[in-house]
Amino acid sequence: MFAERASKFRSRVTVSNGKQAVDGKSVLSLMLLAVTAGTQITITADGEDEAEALDALAGLLQRSFGEAPG
Repeated sequence: MFAERASKFRSRVTVSNGKQAVDGKSVLSLMLLAVTAGTQITITADGEDEAEALDALAGLLQRSFGEAPG
């Protein structure tokens, strides 16, 4: 679901866990990152719609964990 949403943006999306960074538009790359509950990640976007991409992806993650967007 994350990769599908990220793919809708023109910006390059990267997800990292501090040790490794992967393409946020690739389901396989995200699986290889092996993020588990409680793991802190960083999402970056670079491109013409980067702010919109970050807002949408952060909102997706917040909703997935039952938190209200801040």
